[in-house]
Amino acid sequence: MADYQAHPSAIIDDGAVIGNDTRIWHFCHISSGSTIGEKCSFGQNCFVAPEVTIGNGVKVQNNVSLYTGVIVEDDVFLGPSCVLTNVFNPRSAVSRKHEYWQTLIRQGATIGANATIVCGTTIGCYAFIGAGAVITKDVPDFALMTGVPARQTGWMSRHGAKLTFDSEGHASCPESGEEYTLAEGSVALAV
Repeated sequence: MADYQAHPSAIIDDGAVIGNDTRIWHFCHISSGSTIGEKCSFGQNCFVAPEVTIGNGVKVQNNVSLYTGVIVEDDVFLGPSCVLTNVFNPRSAVSRKHEYWQTLIRQGATIGANATIVCGTTIGCYAFIGAGAVITKDVPDFALMTGVPARQTGWMSRHGAKLTFDSEGHASCPESGEEYTLAEGSVALAV
């Protein structure tokens, strides 16, 4: 049996799988059929729907709802009140439960406060979505996205520092010293 902590006001449905050292705070609801990894943190008033998969080390801030179709990989940060959708064309009078679109947030990505991620998109590894941005298409690894609709405005390191590339496509993270390369519109950690 997993060893996790949940505030007494949290609702944890039977059949939810929660990893060790995860903390679930006030007024959260974790649905049956969802899977949450180890060492995650959920701020108050979060919702995790059935069939949602969340990796290890994920930080979900206050007022975030994760609906069926959302997959979150390890070490992702979901900022306060960010929005993830699962139906592209919702109508109150039309049931579209059979039309949920998958949203994939890859390892190490950051979703800023109040950002909106339209369903059917993939957020690349270590991508950084600025506060209030609206994502309507796939985001490359390490991309910095801002605005409405969001556009790429730069590149970020694994440590969350903006990268500045020289004319040969090389950059160094000012925080970690890690080296990165830029080639044909893609950034990679130098080997």
